[in-house]
Amino acid sequence: MNTLLGLLAETPSAAEQPRVTPIREQVQRPAVSSTPSVNDGQIRALVQQLFFRRESKPVRHVGFVPIEASTETATLCLEVARVLAEEDRYDVGLIDAHPDSVPLQTKLQIPSHNRAEASWPMAPRLWMVPRQSWLPDPSEQRIAEQNLSRLRELTTEFDFSILWCAPASWLTASIGQTCDGLVLVLAANKTRRLVAAQIKDQLGKAQVPLLGTVLAERRFPVPQGLYRSL
Repeated sequence: MNTLLGLLAETPSAAEQPRVTPIREQVQRPAVSSTPSVNDGQIRALVQQLFFRRESKPVRHVGFVPIEASTETATLCLEVARVLAEEDRYDVGLIDAHPDSVPLQTKLQIPSHNRAEASWPMAPRLWMVPRQSWLPDPSEQRIAEQNLSRLRELTTEFDFSILWCAPASWLTASIGQTCDGLVLVLAANKTRRLVAAQIKDQLGKAQVPLLGTVLAERRFPVPQGLYRSL
């Protein structure tokens, strides 16, 4: 299993030329902070390894999947999307692909659009895509193929899309088939190697590409305030 990068989780928790995308209303005042986080350099390294590897075919639409239900990945997805958007060459969609959680915009404390099912700009070239845009009734026990088809269509509206996914399960595998592949998010000192290997095998049987792994919730031997000053 290819490990992309070890990431901090201390905060709340050359590709081909961009294609032509639908003209969208650009936002003038970002709804999310552009202040770099403590792990900004690591996020940028992750983006380069994942999306701009010259030796592999282009990767544009990726789901981030935690193995542990307690692992927070919303902020990770937001920061990856933000770094891509800051290239100022690509339209980037941050997609809520988690059917069983509070809405992504609520978790990230991002102001919502007045239409629950519509995407809206959060920053230049960065859009929030709410769950209702592909899953009108989240209370449904079964996600229909037409919902997955709509999710697949939404990813293609952007040059890059980041999917915030539920913990690894059969449903995650189905959602993984709507994008270029999945990145597993492992929890440091918590995720067992055997469990990760089993999930890798299950994704392989479902023909879902595993693009790599990210290590989250690492702890460092210095206080966070001191670490920020290093």
